Parts: sequence; structure tokens; C-alpha cells
Amino acid sequence: MADTYSRGWRFVAERPLELLVWAVGAALLVDLFSKVTAGDVTALTIALFLKDGIVIGLVIGLAGIGLSMTYSILNFANFAHGEYLTAGAFAGWATTYLIAGIGTVSAGDLFLVGVSGGADAGTVGASVFSTPVAVLVGFVVAIAFGAGLALALDRVVYRPMRGGNAIALLIASIGVALALRYLLAFVFGTSRTGITGGTLPTYLVPGVDLIFSAHELALVVAALAMMGGVHVLLRRTKLGKAMRAMADNTDLARVTGIPTERVIRATWIIGGGLTGAAGYLVVLETGTISFDYGWTLLLLIFAAVILGGIGSIYGAMLGGLTIGVASTLSLLWIPSDFTSAAAFAVMIVVLLTKPAGLFGGVTTA
Repeated sequence: MADTYSRGWRFVAERPLELLVWAVGAALLVDLFSKVTAGDVTALTIALFLKDGIVIGLVIGLAGIGLSMTYSILNFANFAHGEYLTAGAFAGWATTYLIAGIGTVSAGDLFLVGVSGGADAGTVGASVFSTPVAVLVGFVVAIAFGAGLALALDRVVYRPMRGGNAIALLIASIGVALALRYLLAFVFGTSRTGITGGTLPTYLVPGVDLIFSAHELALVVAALAMMGGVHVLLRRTKLGKAMRAMADNTDLARVTGIPTERVIRATWIIGGGLTGAAGYLVVLETGTISFDYGWTLLLLIFAAVILGGIGSIYGAMLGGLTIGVASTLSLLWIPSDFTSAAAFAVMIVVLLTKPAGLFGGVTTA
């Protein structure tokens, strides 16, 4: 008994923050139980928040994979990563509009995706249900454009600076982010524009009355498929093994004959493509697009990468889901304006108990 008391007191004395975290978590669970018991919160409400959190978490995780890959191999925190997401979204949706609205509105207006002229959501009616071919082609273009943009910027900006001062590289990425963001604002305007249109079919989950829209299902399927593809790439292919080797030790990988520059190019292509896909999918689900979409999501993407363990691909996936679910479930207690703050609070709480992140900072996974 005395030994148990001694261990308990030692835990309180040595890890007070972790004890506080557990106490706050227990208090929230008790409060949630009381809300459900009193009828203030229903099981359906909780299920809806979980669904929305998973949907946005998949987008954050998908974009986080690209950021984590570039960091683990290049040791580079790219602050322009959010702009890859926005640029991919605009490229993909401009393509979707050009295909879906051909013959109804001028090509110039279609390219501007509703910023000016008659190309608006109601006229074009782009959706996975009414214009599936246009959406599929736009999705592919978003991936290709994100990959091409990431590779081009590496060649022009980052590659000449590689191996130099890390702070200079970080500042350069901030400059690239600002240049891309305001270039998009100059071309497409600064307003938040409605993109998708038409009536969408919905699908009911039996037993819980939970409804998914066609766009939500498309996002979930596409994101999970791409995450599965990344897993296969890392574990089953020669390129994936080379990436994991470089994440462990770049110099050793170079000495053993791994074509490091080729692996770096592949990393930018894959990371940029995944991020462009994430941008297209988040617009598909929300139905709106804006020049600062990537910037507003960038901090959440960084939070997901840090939460999962910097350099861990699987950590970025799990971190994205955790951040997404935390931001939506927090609506049970706080106003919607503070959901991002709640997501960062969860990140801090987890790091207090696991400083290396959920996956312990494993760089090869």
C-alpha cells in the first residue's frame, strides 16, 4: 500500500502536466455524458460532428503527407505548401468548368471559375453526379498541376539554395507563398466563390440516420485510395525503399548508390500531387473556393504533421484525422469561431504526454 502511494505521489510530482491533461479529459467526458443524458446533445449530433471531422481530417492528412515527405527527406519546412493546395484547386476547377460549361459560357469566364461573367455554380452545375467526367478530369489536372508546380519551384528556387542556410530556405518558402497567393488573388480575385451546383444525391447510413452527400463520399474514397497508394509505394516499391533510406540518412543513401536527386524529384512530385488533390477535394466538399484556402489550412496541416511526429507519413495521416475530429467535436463546448484553437490545444495536449508525436518521430514511416 505504501509503495503504491509512493508511486502515485511521484507521478503527481514529476508529471503534473500529464495529470492535468487526464483530469481535463475526464471532466469533458463526464460533461458530455451529462449532456447526452439530459438530452442537450443527441447521439446523431455526435455522429455528425465525427463525420465532418473525418472528412476534413482526411484532407488535412492528405496534404500533410506531402509536407511530411519533403521534411523527412530534405529537412525543410515548406511554408509555400498551402499555396500548392490552392493552386491545384484552381487549376483543377478551371479545367472542370471548361469541360462542364463548354458551349454555354465563354471559355474566358469558365477559366475564371465564376469570378466574372456568367460562369457561376448555377449555370455550370458542376458536381460528381451531373458532370462526373469533368470532375474526374479536373481532379487529375489538380494532381498534375500540384506536382508540376512543386517540381518547378524546387528547380528554380529551392534547389540552388539546398545545402545552404536553413533559415534562408525557410524565408524563401515564405516569399514563394506570398508570391503565389497574391498571383492567384490577382487572377481569380479575393472573394469566396461558389463552385459546385445542382442537386446531389445523399446516402443514409442504416441504424444511425447519418447522411453522406455524394461529394463527401467521393472525398473519402479518393483520399483513402491515395493514402493506400502511398502505403504501397513506401512498402512495396524500390522508390519507396529509397525514400525511407534517405529519410534515415541521406549521406549513407548517396554512398550506397541511391540516386538521391532522382528521389528528391519524386518526393516533390508525389507531395505536390497529393496536395493538389487535397485542394481539389476540399473545394468539392465545401462547394466554395478562395485564393487563401491553402493559407487558412496550412497551420492545421503543420499541426497534423507535428502531432503525428515530424517526418512520419503515417503520423501525418493520423494527425490529420485527430485535428479534424478535434475541431468539429469542440463545437459541443465552444463557438465555431474557436474550433481551430481547439485543434491546436489538442496538439499541445498530446505533445505534453508524447513529445515526439503519436508515431514517435519515426522518419521512415
